[in-house]
Order: sequence, then structure tokens, then C-alpha cells
Amino acid sequence: MELNKLENLLDTIITQSESELTSDLKYTLNESKKVLLKSYDSLENEYDKIINDGKKESDKITKQILGSAELESRNKQLAMLEEYIEKVFSKVISKLENMTRTNAYSKFLSSLIEESIKILGTSDIEVSITNKDEKIIESALNKFTTVKLSSERITCLGGIKVRSKNGTMMLDNTIDARLANMKPLIRKEIATKFGVNN
Repeated sequence: MELNKLENLLDTIITQSESELTSDLKYTLNESKKVLLKSYDSLENEYDKIINDGKKESDKITKQILGSAELESRNKQLAMLEEYIEKVFSKVISKLENMTRTNAYSKFLSSLIEESIKILGTSDIEVSITNKDEKIIESALNKFTTVKLSSERITCLGGIKVRSKNGTMMLDNTIDARLANMKPLIRKEIATKFGVNN
């Protein structure tokens, strides 16, 4: 009898303990689910933030790489363009150095003298020329009574340097000066034609 009581008591304790343990486990499971659900939302937000930050950083790096590549490409285009322009100018200069002084060139010198008179605002000028132009300048000077030829010779491709007789005004109207003035405009026009902006 005592043994039965003891067994019943033990069964009751075990059943009660089992019930409490089951209840505790269910409670713990439910609480864990709640924590996991809260964590899941937080983790999902953190995951989205990491992905978005990664995309932003990737876009930034991509733009930097593309920008650097575009800049490098543009610089190479400009360098090639400059090299091409220099070659063209070298050929032009070579032709000008070896050009024959014709009547057309004499007319060109006359037009340079007329232009110089307009720019300086006086016809009392002295004209300096190259040694090559000595023979041809006379016909260019014939129509200008107040223009004198300087004994000073200049070194250039052709054209004239002018100064007023009182020496206060000077004008470089040489082919070299004209080429130097035209070079940036020609460079810009070629760059525009080839789609390379300076």
C-alpha cells in the first residue's frame, strides 16, 4: 500500500513536472518566436541597408572608373590631335620656307602694308622685311609714298614688321605671327570636327 502511494505520488509529481516543463517549453518557444520575428525584421532591414550601401558604393566606383577612363581617353585624343596639328603646321611652315616669291606674294605684302596702316592709324611707317623679300618689296611699296623700307632685316617665314616713324607703335604682321594667332582657332575647329572638346 505504501508502495502504491509512493508510486502515485511519484506519478503525480512526474505528471505535474512534465506539465510545467511542457508549459515552460511552450512559453519559451513562443517567446523565442517573437524574438526571432523581431530579429528577422531587423535583420531584413540591415540586409537591405547593406545591399543598398553596396550598390551605392558600386555605382560610385563605377562612375569613378568610367570618369577616369573618359578623361584618359579624352587626354589621348587631345594629345593625338595636337600631334596631328603640329605635323600639319610643320608641313605648312616647310612649304612657306621654300615658297617662290611671285607677283601674288608681292600683292600679299601690299595688303599687309595697307592693313598695317589701318591698324596703326598712320601711313608714316617703316617696314622691315626678310632678306628673301628684298627683290619683291619694291613693287609692293610703289603705291605707298610715305612708307619707307627699313635697313633692318627680320628673320621669319615672310611678311612684314612695321613701326611708326616716331617709334611709338609697332606691329608684327609676319606670316609667323599670323600662324601663331590662327593656330588656336584652327586647333579648336579641328577639335570640334573630330568631336574632341578642349
